[in-house]
Amino acid sequence: MVTAIVFVKAEVSRIPEVAEEIAALRGVSEVYSVTGTIDLIAMVRVHSHEQVAEVVADQLNKVPGVTGTETHIAFRAYSSHDLEAAFDLGTA
Repeated sequence: MVTAIVFVKAEVSRIPEVAEEIAALRGVSEVYSVTGTIDLIAMVRVHSHEQVAEVVADQLNKVPGVTGTETHIAFRAYSSHDLEAAFDLGTA
């Protein structure tokens, strides 16, 4: 499984519509409206890097109202469960 975190800049007047259209794309698991220099964060979870390109370059970037994206590929995932287990080493 490949996870990509996509920072999305959008036309301010279209943020809700852009978010809904991105969320409907196959391979997009969730979309967050955020504060800061970007407008939305989309989580893309697919089976291959080629599919990341298909989702981001071929579909997401073409959603009306998207003005720019920045994509980050995750190397490794750390859940809160994994972190708790690491800190519990040596305690019983």
